Amino acid sequence: MLYRKFGKTGEMVSVLGFGCMRLPVIGNDPTNIDEKKAINMIRYAIDSGVNYVDTAYPYHGTGLTHGGASEPFLAKALMDGYRERVNLATKLPSWLIKTRADMDKYLNEQLERLETDVIDFYLVHSLNKDVWPGLKEAGISEFLDQAIKDGRIKYAGFSFHDQFDLFKEIVDYYHWSFCQIQYNYLDEDFQAGKKGLEYAAQKGLGVVIMEPLRGGNIANLPKAAKAVIDRADVRKTPVELALRWVWNHPEVSVVLSGMTAMEHVVENIKVAREAQANSLTAQEMKIIDQIKNLFKERIKVNCTGCSYCMPCPEGINIPVCFSTYNDYWVFDAPPAAKGMYEMWAKMGAPASKCLECGNCESHCPQSIAIRDELKRVKELFE
Repeated sequence: MLYRKFGKTGEMVSVLGFGCMRLPVIGNDPTNIDEKKAINMIRYAIDSGVNYVDTAYPYHGTGLTHGGASEPFLAKALMDGYRERVNLATKLPSWLIKTRADMDKYLNEQLERLETDVIDFYLVHSLNKDVWPGLKEAGISEFLDQAIKDGRIKYAGFSFHDQFDLFKEIVDYYHWSFCQIQYNYLDEDFQAGKKGLEYAAQKGLGVVIMEPLRGGNIANLPKAAKAVIDRADVRKTPVELALRWVWNHPEVSVVLSGMTAMEHVVENIKVAREAQANSLTAQEMKIIDQIKNLFKERIKVNCTGCSYCMPCPEGINIPVCFSTYNDYWVFDAPPAAKGMYEMWAKMGAPASKCLECGNCESHCPQSIAIRDELKRVKELFE
């Protein structure tokens, strides 16, 4: 296993981190983790050198308001001496925080659920323009300072889902040790993106990457994209090319992979052992560029995810609707796309709730006919 310095913390972390959001389950019940399989996977990874394990309060739950099964399961998986061998990361559920007392409540609950005295890397989860103002007002800085001082957490960080300007503001607001962003070869300009990666590294933050395979979609490339790799005869799988592309960036500290089967663990560890920065060849970079261009040609809605169209008065998450709609066409109609759409629709509202008020279109810098496109989303998914 290769290791990289985790920003200004000075800690050395494995380039591959184990994400505990997509563990194997029994009977399609997200709360019913197949503990035997999952424990074997996690311990195999640790025995192979992985020393960064990531979870969060809602993972493997049925919603965002209650603790999921991932944290209590991980307490079991890290018994028998495995806890001492890893850096444990989990996240404060930012959307549930109303007061300063809420922050202590959830952190203390998580320490109990994880059966540990200290969380090595504690993140404020899923920061965006909706939750960030409330967290500042409730005293997030004071909370993190106190939690570090009293030894409940070692290092403070945040995960992020919004635009670069807000990312920069958050980085500059507090003396964070690290951050977590979505980054892969299709998302260089998505959310924090490459600018965010470089800015965080410049500020001395360790950078954790989530969704390096775009929720698994990049691992299952459409036939046309696979043909690009086959013609080049580079002898690398789509997974290896995608992971190596992320690791090629020296600013990246650790890449999280949400592995669901032992074969995923074995493959990812094998790839991680050769994941040096700046190690992709010119030919490999050319292949990835060709695949990116192929994907761009398949995109149906030219939405950049800037969120200027938001908020929708009916609660429709317009950028997510378009992102899921695009993924359906880009990745040869994956079955998961409909499930992803339904999940987001339950959290907000489906595209069919559109009243055609037109407020969104007046703010769209891409001049997208949003009302017409939402009708197409409805036709496809509803």
